[in-house]
Amino acid sequence: MIAMLAASQGLSPEDPSFWMPLAFMGLLFVVIAAGMVLDGFDLGVGILLQLAPEHERGRMMSLLSPWRDANEFWLLLGMGLFASAFPFAWGAVLGKLYGPLTFMVLGVVLRSVSFEFRIRARNEMKPRWIFGFWAGSIITAFGQGMLLGRIATGYQSDAGYGWFAMFVGLCAVAAYVLLGASWLVMRVDGDLQRRAAGWARHAIRWTAVGMVAIAVTLGLANAGIFYKWSNIAHLSLAATVWVMMLAGYVAAEMLLARLPGRADRFSWLPFVLCVALFLLMLSGLAYSLFPYLILDDMTLWDGAGALSSMRLVMAGAVVGIPVVLVFNILAYRSVFGKERAPVPLLPPPSA
Repeated sequence: MIAMLAASQGLSPEDPSFWMPLAFMGLLFVVIAAGMVLDGFDLGVGILLQLAPEHERGRMMSLLSPWRDANEFWLLLGMGLFASAFPFAWGAVLGKLYGPLTFMVLGVVLRSVSFEFRIRARNEMKPRWIFGFWAGSIITAFGQGMLLGRIATGYQSDAGYGWFAMFVGLCAVAAYVLLGASWLVMRVDGDLQRRAAGWARHAIRWTAVGMVAIAVTLGLANAGIFYKWSNIAHLSLAATVWVMMLAGYVAAEMLLARLPGRADRFSWLPFVLCVALFLLMLSGLAYSLFPYLILDDMTLWDGAGALSSMRLVMAGAVVGIPVVLVFNILAYRSVFGKERAPVPLLPPPSA
């Protein structure tokens, strides 16, 4: 398959002009997946703030504190990597996605400002910054969903496609609610865990609807994608993916219905299942679009920069990515497990 793909570009598999764009696309996939999952539960918890009791909102934001700096990193890394590796696609893609990207940038800025200002604000001002973090989370998630909807429809600009992108934006909000609520189920106990399980059960249905809508639209909007998934050679792969996703949704729903209670020792499993579902969806989308950056218009090799530029960026990536991995392993090592009770700085006064 690799040899055939290289031959279709008039290159050999050993030619750096062939494999370096593939390597960069692999790195970009990892960055997008990491941002979607690791920043995703952060977004989900932020969206849930206004649904939680007022006395729990500060606690929910405090739970996110260890990962806020790391979570802000993924969007910048992804955009920088895409711009440096695929400069000829940068302008074309951003020109088609300026609306969703504007939502995302506004949301990210509002989230970051609100989170930091809440820490330093007086007690009477903290609810306003919590509201700002909630609004920024919704705007960011909605923008990401609109971006996905625009990609799924091949960047069509007719009114019906715009409504579809907005629908996917709402489903993306539900998907991040599911991820954030599942993370809370894993991290906390008591009333907040019970509420989180209920939020996740409501969100899981709309998440499933959104994923099905994306899959169906991709197939109907592009004959090549429809053939890729429906021809006999790949039918078993398609069936396997759909069965795995269905099993994941059913298992997550059944576990959430039993939490808190009989399934407490498996409180981590709904979050793991949600992560698996997100990765399956992203992998299916990448498989559908490959090898195009813009469907039927621009391939990876059409959008890639000069070989000397890619070598320079690759040298930076070889040095920088291990550092990033070490930083994030240290930052995310306590993502799993129950919340630890705060340790008092001073001993209680003696009677």
